[in-house]
Amino acid sequence: MRKNGICGKQKRKFRVATTDSKHHYPITPNLLGQRFQSDAINRVWVADISYVTTEEGFLYLATVMDLCSRRIVGWSMSSSITRELALDALWMAVRQCNPQVGLIHHSDRGVQYASEEYQNALKSYDMRCSMSCRGNCYDNAPMESFFHTLKVENVYEKRYITRKEAKQDIFEYIEVFYNRQRLHSSIGYISPAAFEEQLLNKVA
Repeated sequence: MRKNGICGKQKRKFRVATTDSKHHYPITPNLLGQRFQSDAINRVWVADISYVTTEEGFLYLATVMDLCSRRIVGWSMSSSITRELALDALWMAVRQCNPQVGLIHHSDRGVQYASEEYQNALKSYDMRCSMSCRGNCYDNAPMESFFHTLKVENVYEKRYITRKEAKQDIFEYIEVFYNRQRLHSSIGYISPAAFEEQLLNKVA
């Protein structure tokens, strides 16, 4: 690679904080304890918020991932990092997957997830809330890995003029490439969609 002037894609050092854990809302225990496996879909979801840079300013991205298949089952984008951003991603996941009672929902302890509105939504869907320890990114490693992959494989190669342009590109990456085409080592080097299809065929 050195001889031919080729270098691997690098993670950028600039980072914007997206977790505000200095709030008065209750914090729930970490039910996962860094055990990032699930033997069935819609049993454990992990959620987080990140951002991308555009010429208009930051675009914030909230996502929900199924821990079994690694599929992004819910996502939302906005110019503001609000609880509504996180709620929209959750609502999308619920509409798409119709999860059973008792699903574990894991996130950081940021104000968006700890807020009364978000916690009420989890209760209305009969979900069990789990939160990472303060300042420990390893407690939500699958979501951190997804954001790293999204940015290194796609975002860092682009220059987004508008947030609308970034939204369209990220939508295509998640729904067209990541969920349906990208191969994942953690699920046997197939795509999340193919992995879920395999599981459904076994049940049938």
